[in-house]
Amino acid sequence: MTPGASPDGGGRRRPPDGPAGAALPDDAETAERELAAGTAPTASLAPGGRRISWQKWTCMPAFLAAALLATWLWFRGARLDSIAHQAVDHGKVWLALRQHVQLTAISTVFVLVIAIPLGIALTRPWLRRATPVAMAFANLGQAVPALGLLVLLVIWLGIGARSAIVGMVVYAVLPVLANTLAGLRGIDPTLTEAARGIGMSPMGVLSKVELPLAVPLILAGVRTALVLNVGTATLATFGGGGGLGDLISAGIITQRMPVLILGSVLTVALALLVEWLASLAELLLRPRGLEVAT
Repeated sequence: MTPGASPDGGGRRRPPDGPAGAALPDDAETAERELAAGTAPTASLAPGGRRISWQKWTCMPAFLAAALLATWLWFRGARLDSIAHQAVDHGKVWLALRQHVQLTAISTVFVLVIAIPLGIALTRPWLRRATPVAMAFANLGQAVPALGLLVLLVIWLGIGARSAIVGMVVYAVLPVLANTLAGLRGIDPTLTEAARGIGMSPMGVLSKVELPLAVPLILAGVRTALVLNVGTATLATFGGGGGLGDLISAGIITQRMPVLILGSVLTVALALLVEWLASLAELLLRPRGLEVAT
């Protein structure tokens, strides 16, 4: 028998007593205590495992499909006069929807091209002092009412989709820029110092350490910007930019409730669809080491 250890009642050997004379708990007892206290480490997802639950995949599309089907059935049964028919016939609904999607997509691409590189540059030592100025301009875009901003851009750039896209870009830059700055600034400096210590170049530190760690916050900002752009695109109608705002404004001006409801439901459904797709992209593009089961 090993000195300092004696069999217990169940035939197990008790580990030797520590300096205080207390027996060391075994691994099973430690795990049970951590599990009961809620401090046990969470097991990471296995490589290739399912990262998104089936509810996340199906609930929102099912809800949107049911809402659009109910709206379509109601609209078919509604009595439309010649003015209402003039607002929705000859493919005008599909044209407005396509224009709305184009406005949202183009403006979001410009937001990403401007805000993410600018946010990266503002976290570098050589441009860090310009951060307050850049954030002041970004905040100015949301401080000005969207409709007033669009009117000013129409006076400057003329009537058309270009004015609407510029206004949407100015309005949606702030969340992406702010989240990019927050994500990069929130990284533990010891991680970047360790990366430099092993010989990584500044570009390597940025691409392999900083950006992967900042991805969750950056994607959250992109998600917010997308939803903002879907809503702001309805104002493009006042500058001749088209979109679903044409249906909404036509329903208000002509006092035709079916046209107004159709345009409003399509706008809300598009916003919810974009938000759902952005949430899926946020989960799928998140680095493996930062993901959680959803």
